[in-house]
Amino acid sequence: MNEVTVQELKNMIDNQEDFQLIDVRETFEYEVSNLGGLNIPLAGIVIESDKISKDKPVIIQCRSGKRSAQAVMLLEQQGFDNLSNLQGGILAWKEEIDPELDVY
Repeated sequence: MNEVTVQELKNMIDNQEDFQLIDVRETFEYEVSNLGGLNIPLAGIVIESDKISKDKPVIIQCRSGKRSAQAVMLLEQQGFDNLSNLQGGILAWKEEIDPELDVY
């Protein structure tokens, strides 16, 4: 499974690279704080996979990296080959990039 660090994600954002960010946390979690990705909760990831790009890099994130890893595995079974898991999720983002970010 491909993975990216929060620093690599921040560099991609800062460099305005063309990629898609998918947040697989529940909607109430997304509403507390998010990194601007598209919110598709893990339970619906396969059903809503048509919203996920197949022609550019896609980074999947959650709170800690566990649910996003599950999402990557599920989507790879659907034929996706352009996915990366965000190591440590939004908790790592708070710790390394934005200590002011609200997380629960």
